[in-house]
Amino acid sequence: MRTVGRSKFRQVLECGSPLPLFIRTAERAANCTKPFPATCKSGRGLPHSKTWRNFACSHPRSGFTLIEVVISAALMAIILTGAYVCLSSGISSQKLLHSRSEVIQNARVAMAFITADLRAACPLSKDIEFLGMHRMLGDLEADNLDFGTHNYTPRRAHEGDFCEVSYFLAREPESGTLSLWRRRDSSPDDEPLSGGSREEIARGLSGLKFEYSDGFDWYDEWGDPAGKRKKTDASRLDHPNLFGLPEAVRITLWIDPVSSRSATTPSENSEVPMVFQTVARLNLASVTQQSSSAGGDNGQKPDDRPKEAAPSGGGEQ
Repeated sequence: MRTVGRSKFRQVLECGSPLPLFIRTAERAANCTKPFPATCKSGRGLPHSKTWRNFACSHPRSGFTLIEVVISAALMAIILTGAYVCLSSGISSQKLLHSRSEVIQNARVAMAFITADLRAACPLSKDIEFLGMHRMLGDLEADNLDFGTHNYTPRRAHEGDFCEVSYFLAREPESGTLSLWRRRDSSPDDEPLSGGSREEIARGLSGLKFEYSDGFDWYDEWGDPAGKRKKTDASRLDHPNLFGLPEAVRITLWIDPVSSRSATTPSENSEVPMVFQTVARLNLASVTQQSSSAGGDNGQKPDDRPKEAAPSGGGEQ
């Protein structure tokens, strides 16, 4: 303490320097190269240079270099970009799954309606027992199906469980998409292909196809709406799809997941339509075929029909 004068000691105390700095060794003061302020807090001149060098070395300045800032910004940008991509893909996947689940539910409901009516199918009328027609709407398949069914609960008095049923596709005038419709008529009349009320079953269809089986082969059409059976005198063995009811019906639905939830036309959609297919067996088909084949002309059985006389031999001259 004697080596330092009183005037310098007071200057250092007024500048706020701690007392232990005066007893630092000269070697540490010489190795310090960091800058120090030009003036002290009191505004007076600089004190001893070695003392301020020791003070600067004991209080180092902290900070980041330019390279560190650039690397940190790049890493943060990569992390934020990855988080945005993950979030965006999750939202798009959720929307896709929601639309697909809605399409699957619509297809399940439509298949349930059609198969329930077909399992209880019966002849539609005396002239038309079962009618399935192949039809095209532009490039799309849009088949029609008409038959009678016992899958009906009476709602009014003097009403039975028989009901005329039709399934067909119709285009909506506003959006232009195809919808599946069902026609039901619980009061039989002379026009079995018209009348009754209709209801919408499913929207956004891209096609509807019915195929009919006689137990051996599949046919695109079933029934005789144009009277081919009478004109050609066809038999059941030659044309089995002109008589009675089919053994089974194969149903194929094409539903567009985009048009089912929006009002866009099928040509504007980029997604491939989802295909649903099932086979419905007609429980009363064998009964109707047996009853129709057992009866002959004028309601007589084949054994009761009058037999033709045997050709007579040559007569005596």
